[in-house]
Amino acid sequence: MNQTYQLDQIDRRILQELQVDAGLSNQDLAERVGSSAASCWRRVKAMQEAGVLGPAVRLVDPAALGRGLDIFCEIRMKSQNRANRAAFESFIAAQEDVVACYSISGDWDYLLHIVARDMADYEKVLMQGILNHDAIANSSSKFVLRRIKHQTALPV
Repeated sequence: MNQTYQLDQIDRRILQELQVDAGLSNQDLAERVGSSAASCWRRVKAMQEAGVLGPAVRLVDPAALGRGLDIFCEIRMKSQNRANRAAFESFIAAQEDVVACYSISGDWDYLLHIVARDMADYEKVLMQGILNHDAIANSSSKFVLRRIKHQTALPV
């Protein structure tokens, strides 16, 4: 989405409600935002087509799946050439333990968010997986002690 989508108050309320519960029926959503069901459906459809709304998903508690260790791993590349970046980004996209990857400014090139079962699991992910990639010069890991705030909803 290259330009900002123009939202009115009803659009904003729709986005707020869907970020809390994407499973709402169109009728329930319309009632919550003070709109007719037909108007609400058209608005949701328009925001989907414009790329404002992506696919509806259900959030999973990582700890409930035995993946209670969050790690933020900074990566420094050996070289910033296009081929190395493309190869690394393609490699990271295929790593299931990496739940987010950001190209960042500063001393490091990438920031990875990794979920692991425990330290032994992370060591395997890092040493046998990520650091084996030829484009990586080095890394630095930060371990989350406790999650203070984690939200997926954006302010609208």
